[in-house]
Amino acid sequence: MTSAGDAGARPGRVRVGVSGWRYAGWRGDFYPRGLVQRRELEYIGERMPTAEINGSFYSLQRPESYARWRDSVPDDFVFAVKGPRYITHMLRLRNAATALANFFASGPLALGPKLGPVLWQLPERHRFDADELDAFLNALPRSTTAAADQARHHDARMDGRSWLEVDEDRPLRHAIEPRSETFRDPALGPLLRRHAVALTVADTASRWPRFEATGSDFVYVRLHGAQELYASGYTAEELDEWAARARAWAEGTGSADGRPRDVYVYFDNDARGHAPHDAVALISRLSDVPAPR
Repeated sequence: MTSAGDAGARPGRVRVGVSGWRYAGWRGDFYPRGLVQRRELEYIGERMPTAEINGSFYSLQRPESYARWRDSVPDDFVFAVKGPRYITHMLRLRNAATALANFFASGPLALGPKLGPVLWQLPERHRFDADELDAFLNALPRSTTAAADQARHHDARMDGRSWLEVDEDRPLRHAIEPRSETFRDPALGPLLRRHAVALTVADTASRWPRFEATGSDFVYVRLHGAQELYASGYTAEELDEWAARARAWAEGTGSADGRPRDVYVYFDNDARGHAPHDAVALISRLSDVPAPR
């Protein structure tokens, strides 16, 4: 990739959205009163270019669900998909080959060109182990064709409910969100860069560490709340600061190597309904940044 100062280098694309979209407290507030539940994602897609699928963290979803979500949003919409907690919290990234196959067989490939990054969120108790993390990242597929090949090794639980098709081979991005201070290790950056995996920038009201963006050609940001985890809204000044950061990453001025990067920002401060309002407010502050395409 060319640097920001190279002639012809394009700015990165900034996508801002929400972590999930099915919240009862948003109804009659962000969602108009009377909007039927099955149209809530469609409403999101009319106002922002991306969203995280969070249900995949708690359980394997079904291909028909992914297909329905795909068909509910515009062509240029992108979904991030959260990897299963079974892999991150229970297996602790170890011996995960079958679990990875089951996850990729469960339907994310049905999103087609709307499949964006896969997020791997680690528990706070998970300590940095370079060899363990290296082995896990090495097992992740880097393209949709590789993901489909991996998915074919699913176990019997996925028989009759798997999606193994790809309409086109596309790069597949991954981001990791650690929550342990032990990841402030000098070995982490080179390891992530070797695998081209993004280190998530997470704002967590000081509950967990905030790491700097590194590792990949894109930046992944999760805004869980600056003052109260999952609950507080972002002030105008805080939104201005995040807009400036996103713009700098996209232009390359916010990166040590000067390279422009695509940016994905997700608001997860959903407990009191702030997330979608903050997402729309941040989008308005980035109107001068090239739109995703």
